[in-house]
Amino acid sequence: MPGSLAKGDGMRCEQTSKGTGCTTVGVCGKTPETAVLQDLLTYSLKGLGCWAAFAAEQGCEVPQAVYTLLNAATFATLTNVNFDDQRFKEYICAAHALREELERRLRDKGSEASPPTPANLPWFDLLAHPAAWKLSQGYLATASIDQLTQLGKMTSLEHRRHIMDPTLMGLHEMITYGLRGLAAYSHHAEVLGHHDPEVDRFMARCYAFLCSEAALDLGATLAMVDEVGAVGVKGMRLLDQGHTTKFGHPEPTQVRITPKRGKAILISGHDLQDTADLLAQTEGTGVNVWTHGELLPAHGYPALKKRYPHLAGNYGGAWYRQQREFAEFPGPVLMTTNCISEPRSSYADRMFTTGEVGWAGVTHIEGKPGQAKDFSSLIKMAQELPGFEYEPPESEAKFVTTGFARNAVLGVAGEVVKAVQQGHLKHIFLIGGCDGAEPTRKYFGKVADATPQDTMVLTLGCGKFRFYDHEFGTLPGTPLPRLLDMGQCNDAYSAVVVAGALADALGTDINGLPLSLDLSWLEQKAVIILLSLLHLGVRNIRIGPKLPAFLTPGALQVIVDKWNLQLTDVKHPEQDVAAMLAGH
Repeated sequence: MPGSLAKGDGMRCEQTSKGTGCTTVGVCGKTPETAVLQDLLTYSLKGLGCWAAFAAEQGCEVPQAVYTLLNAATFATLTNVNFDDQRFKEYICAAHALREELERRLRDKGSEASPPTPANLPWFDLLAHPAAWKLSQGYLATASIDQLTQLGKMTSLEHRRHIMDPTLMGLHEMITYGLRGLAAYSHHAEVLGHHDPEVDRFMARCYAFLCSEAALDLGATLAMVDEVGAVGVKGMRLLDQGHTTKFGHPEPTQVRITPKRGKAILISGHDLQDTADLLAQTEGTGVNVWTHGELLPAHGYPALKKRYPHLAGNYGGAWYRQQREFAEFPGPVLMTTNCISEPRSSYADRMFTTGEVGWAGVTHIEGKPGQAKDFSSLIKMAQELPGFEYEPPESEAKFVTTGFARNAVLGVAGEVVKAVQQGHLKHIFLIGGCDGAEPTRKYFGKVADATPQDTMVLTLGCGKFRFYDHEFGTLPGTPLPRLLDMGQCNDAYSAVVVAGALADALGTDINGLPLSLDLSWLEQKAVIILLSLLHLGVRNIRIGPKLPAFLTPGALQVIVDKWNLQLTDVKHPEQDVAAMLAGH
């Protein structure tokens, strides 16, 4: 039945080829071997988290390098970030080296204590408890990828799903994927020079929880699900602070989406620091920089748009179209974060990755937080390639508008409140999230197009590309545009702040607002956004076009019962619009 969430099966993410985990090559191109290496890394990070949380409890200083690795390596396991098996071996080596360092620090303080290693946790049945299990650097130095893959199979999700209570396992996976999204925010913020010690310590403590007897208890696990959401809000705030402190608050900005003659580099992903560094290094070279996907909102940041006129425009749409769009782009491509798809031979030799992104055989540009990366090889290639050799007449150029983040929207909050009170604004739809290739995702564009003229549409994430270039006009009786692009999926904090401010101004709470959330669900970073919204008490959220693959029916029902999470009716978008207008 449309809207019902009574069914659900599968694990890991929305790009599993059969919805049951990476037992075959995933739709994203991930092999079963890479999947189990990620599982082995997660097992290693659980052990590191146990030691970090325990050391902190014992009053032993935990080096920042531990939290840096927890964030970076956890982020690397997120959907569509890293597919390079050798890089996963490096993360595993670093995790065990830091675990040994923490043990040494405790022993140097005179403590012989170690983290608890309960023996009654069925999901640790083939290897020692993560806090007790360690791989020596000597072994790791010579271990082959195949040897590590065999170890990984003993920690795999495919193994756990046969020995764990399905409801409990579904909630454990929700916590794990929530941590991956939180790690993405923390890692991005760290690149910008921002830390939150509470968020860092929580990463370790939450991994330790998954290794504790408390994780056997459904109530304690649900409490941790909620706490992940609470810390997720802090993580979003941290990244927002990093972005706005360094680049200013986004401003409404028109962005060109048609070609402009000249040499060109395409930058994709989410990383604003990489974007800024690339713009600085291309200045005066005659090379234009074009954004792709979730970097469209970069054009709204004053420190980028006003400083660098060669930030030329946005090319292409959502991440899943990259194999076609990258092949057609007449210059090199830089992928800074998720989401990468398997590069085709037509452009693999002019593709570059950086940060935690990786694909075997693709050139990787190294760098450390706080240090500018060297993009000279990328720039040299751009100068050698043809670039755009044609541009349409200026009268035919097309533009879209971005930059309606929290400050921009709060700047007209009085107008919005007035429009609500005077009846000009009947409802606000937040339609966004992560887009994907399935035809059923056309639903989100149809919903946006079906919204009445006396309503507004807020959007964020790459879900916007289903309708970002449609004509919505202005709200009748006001100067307010009906479509407001609030930014990346990372900018979900802006939506939270705006909703809170409007609720206060109208004397209600978020659920009392004429507001509906209709979210396109795909990758695991979406989990932290969903958990953050649920922690804030937001009810009646619609997600689709299908259910999160990791949620078992029992785990899903728990969430439905508490928050009335709903499934989009992809066959009848107009009925969903009517239901949302009615407050359902």
